[in-house]
Amino acid sequence: MKKLKLLFLLLLSVAFASAQTNVTGTVTGDDGFGIPTVNVVEKGTSNGTTTDFDGNYSLNVSSNATLVFSYVGYETKEIAVNGKSTVNVTLASGEALDEVVLVGSRTAPRSNVDSALPIDVVGVKELNSTGQPTFDKALQYRIPSFNTVQTPVNDATSLLDPYEIRNMGPSRTLILINGKRKNLSALLYTQTSPGRGETGADISAIPTDAIKSVEILRDGASAQYGSDAIAGVMNIILKDDVNNGSATLRSGITSEGDGEMIGIAVNNGSTIGDDKGFINYTIDFSKTNLANRPGTVDAAGEIADFTGGSPAEIALVNEFLGRRPDAGNINGSPETAASKFLINSGLDISENAELYFNAAYVYKKVNSFANYRTPYWRRAQGLDPSEVDGVDYYSYLGDFFPGNNPLTPGGYDGYVPTFEGLLNDYNGTIGIKTKINDWNVDLSYTTGGNTQTYKVNQSHNRNAVFAPSFNDANGNGQPDPGEEFEPVELYRANSPQSFDPGGTRFSHNVGNIDINRLLSDKVSIGFGAEFRNEVFEVIEGGLASYDGGGADSFAGNSPENSGKFNRYNIGAYFSMDYDVSDAFLLSGTVRTENYSDFGNTFVYKFSTRYKITDQISTRASISSGFRAPTLHQIYTQKAQYSFIPGQGIQVGGLINNVSTQAKLLDIPELDAETSNNFTIGLGGKFDNGISFTLDYYNIAVKDRIVLGSEIGASGDPTNPLDILLTNNNLSDVSFFSNAIDTRTSGIDVVLSKRNIKLGEGDLDLNLSGNYTIQNERDGAVKDIPLVANSGQSVVNPTQEALFFTSRPQTKWILGANYEINKWGLSLNNTYFGKTTFKQQGMSNDLRTEFTPKIVTDLGINYSATDKLTIALNVNNLLNVLPEWEFKAENTAGDAILADPAATQNQSNLITFNQRYSQMTYDGYHFSQLGTMFNLSLNYKF
Repeated sequence: MKKLKLLFLLLLSVAFASAQTNVTGTVTGDDGFGIPTVNVVEKGTSNGTTTDFDGNYSLNVSSNATLVFSYVGYETKEIAVNGKSTVNVTLASGEALDEVVLVGSRTAPRSNVDSALPIDVVGVKELNSTGQPTFDKALQYRIPSFNTVQTPVNDATSLLDPYEIRNMGPSRTLILINGKRKNLSALLYTQTSPGRGETGADISAIPTDAIKSVEILRDGASAQYGSDAIAGVMNIILKDDVNNGSATLRSGITSEGDGEMIGIAVNNGSTIGDDKGFINYTIDFSKTNLANRPGTVDAAGEIADFTGGSPAEIALVNEFLGRRPDAGNINGSPETAASKFLINSGLDISENAELYFNAAYVYKKVNSFANYRTPYWRRAQGLDPSEVDGVDYYSYLGDFFPGNNPLTPGGYDGYVPTFEGLLNDYNGTIGIKTKINDWNVDLSYTTGGNTQTYKVNQSHNRNAVFAPSFNDANGNGQPDPGEEFEPVELYRANSPQSFDPGGTRFSHNVGNIDINRLLSDKVSIGFGAEFRNEVFEVIEGGLASYDGGGADSFAGNSPENSGKFNRYNIGAYFSMDYDVSDAFLLSGTVRTENYSDFGNTFVYKFSTRYKITDQISTRASISSGFRAPTLHQIYTQKAQYSFIPGQGIQVGGLINNVSTQAKLLDIPELDAETSNNFTIGLGGKFDNGISFTLDYYNIAVKDRIVLGSEIGASGDPTNPLDILLTNNNLSDVSFFSNAIDTRTSGIDVVLSKRNIKLGEGDLDLNLSGNYTIQNERDGAVKDIPLVANSGQSVVNPTQEALFFTSRPQTKWILGANYEINKWGLSLNNTYFGKTTFKQQGMSNDLRTEFTPKIVTDLGINYSATDKLTIALNVNNLLNVLPEWEFKAENTAGDAILADPAATQNQSNLITFNQRYSQMTYDGYHFSQLGTMFNLSLNYKF
């Protein structure tokens, strides 16, 4: 509370009167509808703003100021304020149709009002008002069908949180920057967490201060844009302003006193030449400290998992947990430092041609931790603590990781390996837009890449420490009864504490040509082509990181699993819009694409819009789509450490579909996913400030690519699967396959009421929501015979839950924004609906269910002067945390829940003996850090 009081005192201390007046209003076109992103500038100054999606603006100016309203393709107007608090403007132009560019159309663009597709437009003001530190987290509290969340102790996942639209996974949303494809991340999610088996673009790397607006097309768009657009498209529009530069200082802290954040961002712009062009740039630096939310570890579960139950072993566990109730675990939000740079520019090189370019570079460093290696783990892993050749193993470990446990020889008290990740992400586009004989031509080249490399410190390679040899009489490579062991040698130099596991790298180069033209007042066409080359690299780790099982906690990339892999594809599309009448629009697009590694695909999209009245329209679309398997999914092969319920940490293997091992097991190569999308909706926008959209969607995906569940030994030593596991010291294997068909349907709702007069201020209300009607597997799992014959499946109940029920069945956002004089207040309530999960190792007679919760965010901003604004955001104002409970599937489940000991055992299985009782791996869908305070100062240049 002291910190909160200090923040409010700071706000009050800078409150003073000025000779300014707040002017609000709406800018509309000839049709009466609001025009977004109109520049509104106080003449003779750099003080200005832009209109929001509905054409509304608010600006503090001198009482005798003159406002200049300008937008490309519309007339420019100058209006004197003369002490008025409301100034509404109508801009007229016959060129307006060509200037509101929205994602989803490849013909001459039309306004969002006339679009036949469901599109959300979110302005930078709305993103900043959330108080969230990154772009992806801001979207979480603005778009109901968008979900993302941090996952604890998930190795490389700490560098990039998975996100998704409509519960379809990150791979099925295409990310564009100024209409051009952004590169994928190098990260492949392989742990049991949302997004498992997929990858996506790093949208958290994009500085929020560089964003002008975000367009989210909630519909399949493979015909327009190619692969990955099955669930929708997100187009990030960069700022192009030269008059409204600013510097923002941000700070934040959790209510627990950790997770401190500090950041500074500068955005500014200037003209080029004699106002022939512009350049807008953004620089963003931030640092976030660790926030730790460990659970209290259950001693009985540890004793059962890691000891034989002897009195000495029980005493060892109890003594350790008595000193460290959380077993030394560190899991929560990792320490992160980031530097982000971005420029956006355009230059008129002739009367009909514009040169444009943008470029971005992001550097991110993340420090996180693996599970703490307790001193009693080693006994469970078969390491003899007695002296061997005069060397005591625990004494040796005590030299590396000294502690203070008197029950452990040598002072060994365990250790916690660190996981340190470095991320470099870049993208850039250069292009020319021109008009040739009424044909609009856009020719561009885009490049981008993402590199992630890792370090593991404070760890150990136990298999490189002891190198026992034996007389291998039967030649099977394993010590068998009767075979004599040779003396054990100690190789201390082979087990460093720091390891270089390598990493991954992805890059692409894309060439586009897009041409469109209005053939008449009723018909417009567009066509174009795209060539794309992709390269994926698995970067080899150091010898100690992978030799003999590798570094404890995170094994490195071995030479045989490393290398560069590439492919190319070329695609072409044709699109036509036909205005049958002023009310009735028909639109269609077809696309063909050829990939060098799996062949051809052909997709289409047809959509229509009908205006029932001038204010109400209906729309519908039907389309086919596809998603090519990523190079990550085709070529990734590695050993990885995972928590196996009841068995602790085990090493499993991920084998790729083109490897020798895959051929041995008859695993087929991957093919593309295909989809069929259907949407139908209704939208309206009225003069009284009320607007709404209601859209139904249905997405059917065939041959969906999944990273299957871990497949263990069959029990038959002659089975190729068992031989593979034995020869590689693996507990299990997993692999990718086109394993399932799925169907997802639901409803999106957006309702808003603007400009409600309340006293001297204006109130805006908005309600938006997503409700999932159906999200399930369609038909049987397509298991290969080797897996099916062993009584296992690549899609088990845990996988099913990850795909279909681990995201909220429904999510709603109810928000209110009130502006009065120099103050702005916002209150947003986000309802996260029920999720269910079936964790690995849990009884099939139970499920876990996350209780619906409402997270409340409060925002207060104060315009201290015409240049300085102070904003306080209290996110999760009521300190709401996710809660889960067991639910019985049948009478056997009821019996388990009636037995406290059995229930505790089930809870231990899914939380690693309560390590993750607060920060669970699966099923939760909003931050578990509790209340967060964020204070920012914005100074306009």
